[in-house]
Amino acid sequence: MVYSLTYRRPSQVSSSGDSLSGEEKQKSVNESMSSGSSGMSHGIPDALSFDRIIGGGTCPPCTVRDFMNYLKYIEYAPENLQFYLWLRDYSARFDLLQRSESLLSPEWTQSQAKAEAIAQATSNKSSKRVNADVADVFKGTDFAVDGKPKAIDNGDPFATPCKTPSIEDQRDGLSEYGSSTGDHTMRSNTTHRSVADQAFEDAGLKVKPFSLQPYRDEVARVISIYIAEGSPRQLNLSGRERAAVLSALQNTTHPSAFRIVAKTVEYSLRRQAHPNFVRWTICNGNRPRVIFARGLGIAGILVGLIADLIITLSSASRPWRVIPFLGWFIGIATLIAAWKGMCVVLHGMHHRHMRPWELFNDETDEVLDEKIGSRDSLLSTSTNSFEDEPWIARYGKRNVIRKVFDREVWIQEPALRQIQDTIFLQALLGAFVLSAIAVGVFCAVPRGNFL
Repeated sequence: MVYSLTYRRPSQVSSSGDSLSGEEKQKSVNESMSSGSSGMSHGIPDALSFDRIIGGGTCPPCTVRDFMNYLKYIEYAPENLQFYLWLRDYSARFDLLQRSESLLSPEWTQSQAKAEAIAQATSNKSSKRVNADVADVFKGTDFAVDGKPKAIDNGDPFATPCKTPSIEDQRDGLSEYGSSTGDHTMRSNTTHRSVADQAFEDAGLKVKPFSLQPYRDEVARVISIYIAEGSPRQLNLSGRERAAVLSALQNTTHPSAFRIVAKTVEYSLRRQAHPNFVRWTICNGNRPRVIFARGLGIAGILVGLIADLIITLSSASRPWRVIPFLGWFIGIATLIAAWKGMCVVLHGMHHRHMRPWELFNDETDEVLDEKIGSRDSLLSTSTNSFEDEPWIARYGKRNVIRKVFDREVWIQEPALRQIQDTIFLQALLGAFVLSAIAVGVFCAVPRGNFL
């Protein structure tokens, strides 16, 4: 069974959502969700929809783990999916809280978000105006230093302003305390709190005590990993979006506080990463194999062309000129399929090449899937870089011939096999038409009688 012969695989999508507002992103996400449930959307069947993949309703190589690996090793942006999976799990856990606990963190409504944004903008303007007025007053005096008042140094030690301890100082002191008490969890939570508090201060927000709100330590951890400037898995947020989510988290730990971040992350996943992932997954061979297949396709076309030229220039009759049709057909079909990233030999067995990071991994699929969705993995402070992973050096040592004939595995996802069957059939039909035209042109030419 194949899809329509007019099928086209998903187009390559570049990042273009930075200029969209939150409402436009949400509208685009809603359109993606509704179109994804209508059977086929931009070359993506419903069986490979974003929700189906995230929900675990697909088979390799189209699972959440495969999606995560693609984002990590190909697009270099797995933090969006990591945050999305965490927020999904966090929302489910928050809904299970007792009412007495959930009431401590009320929902952050959109009206509150707009009011907070207006207040923040007004506060910034007022602060700039006051600073300018103060600078004018102290201008020309000993108190003026770049428009800011300066304290007079009279040798009084009590006049020296107190220095706020830096995050590094807090970590040093904390490590001494942790070494004496052995409480690693307390040390980790306090460190994340320090980073989160610093993020609040950088956004011009006043830090408040949150000891009674549920999951406050976990939210502080998320801020230090995904939201704060310079965090190990920093999301691609604008300054306004970062300030808005921090303003919301300053007041509540309700999942709605992450609404503006969720819109940006989900828009990037649904409208860019997901179509690109499906397009990339359709390719069943690695790059050396696809280049090799293209070379075979061009060689087949050249064989057909040379054979037709020799027969036409000879004294042989016209029916002999139809024989090179086979060379034309095989060459063109192989070239069309390879142009779309497919090797017809691998497709004949419904196989695909194993990805480089899969070749040297001894862990089972069950263990890998568990790691991808685990809370420890999603809240890890490690970065998403992979330059030090051992498979890179080992795969780089392989010669080109070995890469062309790398290990193969069977494609388990039925929808992906249907897409590849459709592309293969399109290649056969296209090759038949083009080969017939080429042979027809040679048959129309009078014999040369040179050979």
